[in-house]
Amino acid sequence: MPIRHAMIVSAGLSLLASCASHQGATSLYQAQDWITDGVFTDGVEGPAVDRDGVLFAVNFAQQGTIGQVSGRDKAILYLTLPEGSTGNGIRFDPQGNMYIADYTGHNVLKVSPDKSVAVLAHNPQMHQPNDLAISDSGVLFASDPDWQNSQGQVWRISPDGQTQLLRANMGTTNGIEVSPDNRTLYVNESVQRRIWAFPLDEEGMTGTPELFYEFTDHGLDGMRCDENGNLYVARYGAGEVVILSPQGQLLRKVELKGQYPTNIAFGGQDGKRVFVTMQKRGAIETFITEHAGRAFNRHTL
Repeated sequence: MPIRHAMIVSAGLSLLASCASHQGATSLYQAQDWITDGVFTDGVEGPAVDRDGVLFAVNFAQQGTIGQVSGRDKAILYLTLPEGSTGNGIRFDPQGNMYIADYTGHNVLKVSPDKSVAVLAHNPQMHQPNDLAISDSGVLFASDPDWQNSQGQVWRISPDGQTQLLRANMGTTNGIEVSPDNRTLYVNESVQRRIWAFPLDEEGMTGTPELFYEFTDHGLDGMRCDENGNLYVARYGAGEVVILSPQGQLLRKVELKGQYPTNIAFGGQDGKRVFVTMQKRGAIETFITEHAGRAFNRHTL
């Protein structure tokens, strides 16, 4: 059950359902395949869209790679990561640099537009950097789960690669996202099924978190915000993406074709197409929503 505003869930659902569609003949919130089964490995994650509208996801055809998706059923190998590195979450900055959570190398990698790969950040205290979020100022935040012990932590990474441990001794940290106003950092704990909201200051430092939402079943994975601050959450094992308002209201559940969504990105011509990577299928599903992604006009998708 939600922690805040539980009594006005039905009002939120009615409001969202009443919004008009301007997507032409495409139905809102109807999942369909964008990339079919087996094109990516079972470990497909990411995804992220660059400033040119191209979609990228990790583990194309084999582990340790990055795939480039230019359209429906149009995926090719973009690059192979250095030996020992395997990507998970991806983010872009306004300059077109790609940042990758390298969970097997225990790094955050930086890939320049010319495809050169460098280690941006490494800290011996990192477990397995999993997902990334980025603020408008270019500060990165990394979730860092310790799956074996059902624990995790959160890191702040400055544009020059300096690392700072923001929070230790959490549950199994996984999905992570910054709100459109850059005042809130959302972090979820997969095993514990909780989402926390940390206040952010102008330097990207966190205050005392508030429990934002808690689920009673299934796991949690990637999260992304739309331009209105609604939070889209991949519900691993439930086969759905849940949309929560900035006040913690459950607005909608989007049913997917597969059961194991991992991560989410916004793209398309107007930023309203949602891409969802699907573990076990090795596929990418998509649906149309009513609001563009938070970063669509900021080129940091």
